[in-house]
Amino acid sequence: MSIIESKLSQEQVERFKTSVRENYYIDPKFFSKFDIKKGLRNADGTGVMAGLTKVSSVEGYVIYDGEKTPQEGKLYYRGVNLNNIVEACLEENRFGFEEVAYLLLFGNLPGAEELAKFCAVLSESRELPDDFTEDMIMKAPSANVMNKMARSVLALYSFDGDPDNLDASNVMRQCIQLIAQLPVIMAYAYQVKRRAFYHKSMYLHPLVPGLSTAETILRSIRSNKSYTDEEAKLLDLALMLHADHGGGNNSTFTTRVITSSGADTYSAISSGIGALKGPKHGGANIKVSEMVAMMLETVDNPDSDSEVKDYIADVITKKAGDGSGLVYGMGHAVYTKSDPRAVILSRKAQEFSKGTEFEKEYRALAAIERLTPEVFATVKGSDKAMCANVDLYSGLVYKMLRIPEDLYTPIFTCARIPGWSAHRIEELLTGGRIIRPAYKNVGESRSYIPLSDR
Repeated sequence: MSIIESKLSQEQVERFKTSVRENYYIDPKFFSKFDIKKGLRNADGTGVMAGLTKVSSVEGYVIYDGEKTPQEGKLYYRGVNLNNIVEACLEENRFGFEEVAYLLLFGNLPGAEELAKFCAVLSESRELPDDFTEDMIMKAPSANVMNKMARSVLALYSFDGDPDNLDASNVMRQCIQLIAQLPVIMAYAYQVKRRAFYHKSMYLHPLVPGLSTAETILRSIRSNKSYTDEEAKLLDLALMLHADHGGGNNSTFTTRVITSSGADTYSAISSGIGALKGPKHGGANIKVSEMVAMMLETVDNPDSDSEVKDYIADVITKKAGDGSGLVYGMGHAVYTKSDPRAVILSRKAQEFSKGTEFEKEYRALAAIERLTPEVFATVKGSDKAMCANVDLYSGLVYKMLRIPEDLYTPIFTCARIPGWSAHRIEELLTGGRIIRPAYKNVGESRSYIPLSDR
């Protein structure tokens, strides 16, 4: 019982609950009556056009004569097809996240010397301020690593000699520092959670200069500090795929909204972290893992299409799963036929899971991807194009890398901060106005009643 309810009689509690429902519920008819773009979405599910960007492009359909036509998904970073970047890194067997971060921040692909210098700057910037780990991370442990990361980013404001300077060069300095330090904050926050909530040993390994972001993460979260090159390259791939996704995704838009108010970098980035935490955004990879676990416990034969279809139908009709009616990892606001990130991760997940204990889970995910569009069309009577999104396979990739579930969304955060940073700088330089959409009041006008007469 809440503190408020403990002070009220049962009748007052019920009246209070009724009052809350009456005062906060808005009849859906008003949204159509006033042509409100609920969730800043158009009637066909596409996003309302709210701004312009040069950072990245998310493409999943084309408009012909006012009608949306599905197409294979494409993702471009600064005009460069992400698939081409990934293919080059895989072919040359090298890390690519740092190259992607440079591209997003500076707008151009770096030369070998420029990339080496940028990697050196990131490596040198990873160390946290003196006593920061003890005072800001170890004290007041958080049950959720994302919250600790957001608080820690805000705390870094106090260690910055020029935190409110919005000059582009100063903001770039702050962003590069955060790109370097956030993986360390994440790893230490997780170790503190292990000790405080799981009663397990805590390992705070000293940083090793010269390692990539992916190597730093794996070395920092594992007790024995060991990892294979293959593991690090797989994590690096996941980081590359998550680095940015246009200006309209929830966390990037949040970062741009906060930026438009003139707030400091630490406030803007911590707000992005808060947005990404949500299960409808960055937290969806955890929901996929939970959904698949429930399916494997319920379905006798996960290799049977008919059984999997029946289970998916039960999820959609809220008879199974978490009761939300959502098939996590399926569907996207932009992508229709395919999510290029999911295509890449699916291929790597299949490759890594073959002959391991993870192969069954991969087959289950592949079945969900293949069968959900058909089931959704049957149950909902909809002809909407639907594809798997990146969250369907990212959780399995992390699981195969022996990354704990506590870090699924935090790793997404470490990957996305270059994109947030680029969009922040772009908003500062070209936005010019505080983002301030309108809300129409549909409440009834009422007279004031003196306190003595209520």
